[in-house]
Amino acid sequence: MSDSSPRISGRPAPTAIDTTIAHSARIWNYWLGGKDNYAVDREIGDQFCGIFPEIVDIARASRGFLTRAVEYMAKEAGIRQFLDIGTGLPTQDNTHEVAQRVAPDARVVYVDNDPLVLAHARALLTGSHDGGTEFIDADLHDSERILAAAGEVLDLTRPVGLVLMNILGHVGDLEEARSIVRRLLAALPPGSHLAIADGTNVVKGKEFEEAIAIWNEAGSVPYILRSPEQIASLFDGLELVEPGVVSCPRWRPVFPEHQTREVDEFCGVGRKP
Repeated sequence: MSDSSPRISGRPAPTAIDTTIAHSARIWNYWLGGKDNYAVDREIGDQFCGIFPEIVDIARASRGFLTRAVEYMAKEAGIRQFLDIGTGLPTQDNTHEVAQRVAPDARVVYVDNDPLVLAHARALLTGSHDGGTEFIDADLHDSERILAAAGEVLDLTRPVGLVLMNILGHVGDLEEARSIVRRLLAALPPGSHLAIADGTNVVKGKEFEEAIAIWNEAGSVPYILRSPEQIASLFDGLELVEPGVVSCPRWRPVFPEHQTREVDEFCGVGRKP
């Protein structure tokens, strides 16, 4: 039986959090209805919503897809190991919570290199007593480090669910994003699954592009909106799970008759043959 407390590999998690400067992870947490944010984050979050109100729908649709994708991988694909890169701040229905509701022995490794996220990880991420969680301090581009650290917790000879939520949009060059995905998948065995969601520019294209431009001017890590076709190219060589690459609310909705309109966040799940 494993310790349910998360471990953090890499530098020690910082303890001081600056509550006077807005932070993108806390703003996203605010949009999701989380409590790990401060007045300055809510102020900036509200300003962005004033420019592009649909961002709240996008954040929640993205989280809904994550829940359904992880549940699919754990329940229908039988995945018991997950590698979630670009975790962001924990909120409701984190990867380990969804996976361990289906399979209490599921193990989850989270990866992020944001000091703020690391500071929150130990207190907020806990796993089941049969499974477990670990948090790795690493950069998305450093696939060797990620895989080496993950391999200390996960059995990389068995299928893994690789989760890349709203992280590849921070990779400016599309070919580099494809290369990162290829390098990560190359170390995982057949039967592994990949779940991706990222922002697009086809539903509210111009409005979202203008809002993201303002965000990028104020933020430290720019975010690139891509077309659904570009996002689909990240699954090259994989078997796409139905319904393919679609707007998040359209991916296997729990109640199809209640599915909402499309948003500028497209997603998909693929299986490594």
